[in-house]
Amino acid sequence: MARTSVPGPKLADFDAARAIVGRVAQATPMESSRILSSILGSEVLLKCENLQRTGSYKVRGAYNLIATLTPAQRKKGVVAASAGNHAQGVALAAHELGIKATIFMPVGVALPKLEATRGYGANVVLEGNIFNESLTAAKAFAAKTGAIFIPPFDDPHVIAGQGTVGLEILEEVPDVDTIIVPIGGGGLISGVAAAVKLRAAELGRKVRIIGVQAENAAAYPPSLKAGKPVKVAVNPTISDGIAVATPGKLNFPIIKHFVDEVVTVSDDGTAKALVMLLERAKLVVEPAGAVSVAAILEGKVKKSGKTVAILSGGNIDPMLMQRIVAHGLAASDRYLKLRIMLPDRPGQLAATSQLVAEANANVVEVVHTRHGKFQINEAELELHIETRGPTHSKAVVKMLRDAGYQVRQIDDI
Repeated sequence: MARTSVPGPKLADFDAARAIVGRVAQATPMESSRILSSILGSEVLLKCENLQRTGSYKVRGAYNLIATLTPAQRKKGVVAASAGNHAQGVALAAHELGIKATIFMPVGVALPKLEATRGYGANVVLEGNIFNESLTAAKAFAAKTGAIFIPPFDDPHVIAGQGTVGLEILEEVPDVDTIIVPIGGGGLISGVAAAVKLRAAELGRKVRIIGVQAENAAAYPPSLKAGKPVKVAVNPTISDGIAVATPGKLNFPIIKHFVDEVVTVSDDGTAKALVMLLERAKLVVEPAGAVSVAAILEGKVKKSGKTVAILSGGNIDPMLMQRIVAHGLAASDRYLKLRIMLPDRPGQLAATSQLVAEANANVVEVVHTRHGKFQINEAELELHIETRGPTHSKAVVKMLRDAGYQVRQIDDI
C-alpha cells in the first residue's frame, strides 16, 4: 500500500477494502440505547459487530488480507494462531476463498470456539497451554510449510479491513460526534480511527475517537505516554479477547496520530455492561466487546454529542457467561450472599426466609451448617438472594438486623 506522511492506509485503501470485505461481511445493525443515552446525556447507538458473521469484526481484516494473496501463495494455504475470534475470521475467510487454513489453538480453548473454527472448514491443531505457545507453533508451521501467516492486527491489509466498520458507521450515522472502540493489539481502532478521521476531514467534519482497554491489560496508556510501544504485564481479566501485552508496531503510530483518548475499565464495570446489554438491549456480547459500554457506565466517557459504541464481538462460552452474569449482578448489588448466625433451634430457617419474603426479595440458594468456629448452640445460615438493586439490598439486610440477627455480607462470587 502507498504511504503518505499520515501513518497507515490511505482513504483509497479503506474504500477498496470496503468493496472486498463486502463480499463476505455483513453491514451490521446499529441499535439505539435509551438507557445509555440517559446515562451519558447524549444519544448513544450500538454498532453490533457481535452480530457479524463468525460473531466478530475479525473476518473483515482476515478476508481483506487473504484476498490479496497470489495464486501461488493460495496454494500454500494460510496459518494463524488464536484462542477465539481471529481463528474463526481466518477460517471463514479462507473457506470463502477456497484456501486451506490451519489454525493453532491452545489445548484448553473453549469448546464452542473450537467447534466453530472447525465448522468453517479449518484444520485445527491444539498445541500449547497458552496463546504464545500456539503462536510460536503457528509461525514454525509457516516457516516449515510455506503457509502464509495471517496476523490478527499488525498488518496494513488487516487494518484496512477493520476500518470498514468505521466507514459503515459514518454512512449510517453521518452526524456522529464520538465513536468508542475496544482496544487489544489495536487492529480495530487503528482502522476505524484512520478511516473515520480521513473521511470526516473530506466531509469537513470532526469525529472524536475514544479507545477502551481492560485495566488489567492496558498497554496503550503507558505506551502513548512514552511515545513508543511499551510491554506491560497482563493480569487476569474477563476481557481476554483484548488482553494484549504490547501494542502492534503498525497500529501504534496510527493510534497515536488519530485517536483522541484511551481509557480503561474494570472487570466489574465490564460485567455490569454485559448484563445491561443482555437485559436492556437483548444482545449477547463477549466481555472484550462490551468494554465500550463499560466506559459509559463507569463515567470514563463524557457527554460528547451523538455517540456510537462498537460492540466488537459476541463469542462467549455459556459457562463463562453464567459466571460473568452472576458477577455482574453482584457488582450491581442485585445478588446478595449473606451469612447469618442463628440460635440452633427449630424454626429459625423459616423465620429468616419469611423476613426475606416480606422484603420482597427472592432466596435462590440456602446452606445451613452446624460446623464452624462458632458456639455449640449456634448454626450458620448462608443465603443467596436476588434483589432489585442497591437500595433494595440494604433494605433486606436492615430488616434482618432489625429482627436481631447477626448478618455479614460476603463478596466471593
